[in-house]
Amino acid sequence: MSSLEQLYQQVILDHSRARHGAGPLDGVDASSHQVNPTCGDEVTLGVRLTDGRISHLAWEGDGCSISRASLSMLSDLVDGKTTDEAARLYAAMETMMHSRNLGVPDEVLDLLGDAAALEGTSQFANRVKCSLLGWYALRDALAQLGTDLAEGTRA
Repeated sequence: MSSLEQLYQQVILDHSRARHGAGPLDGVDASSHQVNPTCGDEVTLGVRLTDGRISHLAWEGDGCSISRASLSMLSDLVDGKTTDEAARLYAAMETMMHSRNLGVPDEVLDLLGDAAALEGTSQFANRVKCSLLGWYALRDALAQLGTDLAEGTRA
């Protein structure tokens, strides 16, 4: 395993343990419950919007280290962001996770910060679902509030 792969593995494990954003869904405007039927990962993610910004995001769930790490990274990435900024992050994450680990532009990886550590999981279809579970919950919750992340600005 290369030193970069070891670093990425450590970033995933650290976020899996830290679980940024995990907690009660009190005070959210909308929430979404998502399940990965392949492995049983589950998440309920709630979001509050204030003046077009994600002012609060919380999630509760059970799952593998990849889904928990991705949720933690998602929480860090979208905290305080506008819905347009969240749409760019969503597009970048989808681009990376559908790359089959064949590479994505550096701009995409830079935009994703720690979440770029999940790029290696894109070569495994079951792990793609784990990595995107929280992102799909965010998309659904925001859609309930009239914002479709998939229609937003692309990375």
